[in-house]
Formats: sequence, structure tokens, C-alpha cells
Amino acid sequence: MEQKIYVGLVEDHFLFRQGMKAILSVWPEMEIVFESAEGYNVIDKLNASQLLPNVMLVDLSLPSQGEKEFSGKEVTDELRIFFPDIKIIILSGHEDENFIAQLIEHGAHGYLVKDSDPSEVREAITSVYRKGSYINARTLKAIQNNIGKKIKSRSAASTIDQLTKREEEILDLICQQFTTDEIAERLFISPKTVTGHRNSLLEKTGSHNVAGLVIYAIKNNIVKIY
Repeated sequence: MEQKIYVGLVEDHFLFRQGMKAILSVWPEMEIVFESAEGYNVIDKLNASQLLPNVMLVDLSLPSQGEKEFSGKEVTDELRIFFPDIKIIILSGHEDENFIAQLIEHGAHGYLVKDSDPSEVREAITSVYRKGSYINARTLKAIQNNIGKKIKSRSAASTIDQLTKREEEILDLICQQFTTDEIAERLFISPKTVTGHRNSLLEKTGSHNVAGLVIYAIKNNIVKIY
């Protein structure tokens, strides 16, 4: 039996949080193991938790802590530092392509608007858990059109020149949402080798995760998403 995906939910609106819990509870492959109405106490709560989530759904607009902002962006920062293995999907009522790209580059693994169909929520959670990222086709195309057209900076061009042919092949397959095992099978190499190339790509591009690699590739016209 396949292991369940443990899900956490950080959302300050009670009704929306309850609605998400009701939706997620229907899917047998997922289990909610964490929830919080605030972002500023997430790390403390996780430190006290016996079971950690694999994927965290984080509302972008969360209440501040006094005068200190503590939105989904700040939660992403802290999770990346203290719990780097937890995948993060940002939830928001806004769908601005540039803003989405900034959050992904900042360390989020995916982005969903709050009026997404439940089937897309399920797909997003599964995708970030298994593949390390989720950016829907519409957003990918928008990012390619609106950001990828920008002229490459000298530093970006220099980074691209440093990529090996094999790294470019793997980056292309990552952008097509193939898993590590699927990439290994296609290229006739071991999953360990794929992981090594992926880590090299992360270091060379300055990306925080697989989702960041996708955004980097699109912004610099290394790959095109159709």
C-alpha cells in the first residue's frame, strides 16, 4: 500500500480552513496532520508535532504578529530554513504571473488560487510530493510570455554557459514534470546520477528547489512550455 501524503494547512479564515479539511478528508491517499490559523507560530507547532506534513498549504495573506508582517512569504522563509523537506503550496486569491514567479523563486513549490477546482488541489499536492513542483500549464505559459522575453542578464548568460548538455537534458525533463525515476529511465542512468545533476543545477542557478529550476529555465528561454 502506498504511503499516505501528510498535509498541513495554514489558513486564518476558519470557514475556508474547514472547507479545505472537508475536501482533503475525502481523498484516501491524503491525511491532514497539521493546521494553524497563524503563520508566526508554525515553526513552534511543528517542533512540538509528532508527525510532520509532507506538503503544507499556506495562505499568502496571514495575520501579522504585532507590527511584524508574517504572510505566506515569511512562513515559506522559515519552513525553508527549519523544515526544508516540507513542500509548500501557496494559496491566494490573486493570480498575478510576476508575483507567482517571485514566490516560486523565493522557495515555494507551487501556487494555487483559492477558487481552484478540488481536482487541481489534489493534483497540486500529489505533484509537489512526488515531483517537487506544481505550476499549472496556464501559469507556465504566462511566465514564459511575460518573463521569458526579458533580456538575459550577464550573470544569467554566464550561468547558462556553465550547464552541461546532460544538465540541460535533465532540466528539460524536470520542466516536463518527470520524476527522478522517470528521468533516469529515459536517459538510461541511475536515479542517484539524476539527483546529482539536479543538485548541480540548483547550485549553478541559485534555485531553492525544483520549482525554482522550472521558473529559471522559462525566464532564460532554456526550455519552452507548450
